[in-house]
Amino acid sequence: MIISIKLLDTLGTIFIAYAALRVHHRVLNEQKVDHKVLKEMRREQIVGIIGVGLIVLSFFIDAFNL
Repeated sequence: MIISIKLLDTLGTIFIAYAALRVHHRVLNEQKVDHKVLKEMRREQIVGIIGVGLIVLSFFIDAFNL
């Protein structure tokens, strides 16, 4: 039961992060903002992807008591 609650929490967090990353991706492809903003958005996108990886890692560590 606890794993299912943690799983739902993890999936919800990943879905929110995925939505934010998709918005960044869409804006980066339109390129209707200046270079400084594009550079910062690329950096945020990389940090977001790393964050999702850490969320997944945290779930497995917590679920399997590693």
